Amino acid sequence: MSVFDGKVLVITGGTGSFGNAVCRRFLKTGIREIRIVSRDEKKQDDMRHLYQERVPKESSKLKYYIGDVRDYASMEGAFKGADFVFHAAALKQVPSCEFYPIEAVKTNVLGSNNVITACEMHGVKKAIFLSTDKAAYPVNAMGMTKALMEKNVIARSRQIGGSGPVLCLTRYGNVMGSRGSVIPLFCEQIEHGKPLTVTDGSMTRFMMTLEDAVELVLYAFEHGSQGDLFVQKAPAASLDTLARAVLDLKHADNEIRTIGIRHGEKLYEVLVTSEEMVKAKDMGNYFRIPADNRDLNYDKYFTKGDEAVARTESYHSNNTRRLSLEEMKDLLKKLDLFGGPISTAY
Repeated sequence: MSVFDGKVLVITGGTGSFGNAVCRRFLKTGIREIRIVSRDEKKQDDMRHLYQERVPKESSKLKYYIGDVRDYASMEGAFKGADFVFHAAALKQVPSCEFYPIEAVKTNVLGSNNVITACEMHGVKKAIFLSTDKAAYPVNAMGMTKALMEKNVIARSRQIGGSGPVLCLTRYGNVMGSRGSVIPLFCEQIEHGKPLTVTDGSMTRFMMTLEDAVELVLYAFEHGSQGDLFVQKAPAASLDTLARAVLDLKHADNEIRTIGIRHGEKLYEVLVTSEEMVKAKDMGNYFRIPADNRDLNYDKYFTKGDEAVARTESYHSNNTRRLSLEEMKDLLKKLDLFGGPISTAY
C-alpha cells in the first residue's frame, strides 16, 4: 500500500524529462490520476500518444492541462481536488536566463509562488519544489532565480506552518541526458562528425540519472517536514572524463575542443553551502537542511553569530567522489542514449 494509492498528483512542467520519469514510475501503481500541467500543446499531444501506445490501459490516468505557472488563473483548475504536487516547471538553461533574466524571474520566482498559492487555496497536502545546484552561491540569472524560489518556498512554509500544505525543496546537479544537458549535444556532435566542444576539461559537475532525481523527490516527499531542503549525495566527473566516456561508448574518435568558460558558468558546482552544512542532517545517501526559522529581531544580528560557518566546507563537485572513466561509462550505460533501459521502462 503506497501513500499515492488513490491520490491525485499534479506535475507542473510535466512534459519534460522529470515528468516523464515520474509517469514511468507511477502509472502502473495504484495512483488515481496524474495531472500534467504545461504550456506546450505539442509536447502534451506527443506525450498523450506515447503513453496510449505504450501503456493503453494505464494512460487513462494521465490528464493534461494547458497552463502557465506565470498565470495563476490558467493552472488553477489543475489543482482542484489534488492531493500532492511536484513543481518542475522552470526556465533551466543558463544562456537563456542570462539574456532574458526578467523572464526567468517571472517563471522561476513568481511562477513558483503561484504554485504555492494554488496549493494553499485547494487543500493540497504536500508539494515538492525542484531546485538546482546553481542556486547555491549563484553566479548566473538561472541560479539566482532558483535561489529566490528556494527562499520564497521557505518563507511561505514558515507563514503556513501547520495550517496548510507541507512545502519541501530538492536540489540536485546535472541530470544526465535531460533536455538541454551536454550529453545529448555530445552525441549530436559525434553523429555529425564535429568536435566535442568542452568549455574547460577540468570543470567538474555532479552526475545524476533521471531515476536518481525521482528518488530524491520521493525521499523528500516521504521524510520532509515544513520548509526542509533535501540534497542527494552524488558523484562528480570532469568534463574531460565525460567527453572521453561518451566517445568510448559511441566508438568514435572525434576531437575534443576546448572553447573556454561561458558567461555565467563556474568551474565547479556547490550542492550544499558551508552555511547550510553547519545545520545539515546526514541521512545516509542524502542531506536534509531544515528551514531557517529565525525571526525578524535584528538585534541578534549584532550580538550573535556562528563561528562554525567559517570552519565548515561546502559540499561541491570538487570534494565529492570523483568518477573514473570506467565508472562514468557505467553510469552513461543507464541512459537510453547508450542503450539503457529507461526508454523501455513503461
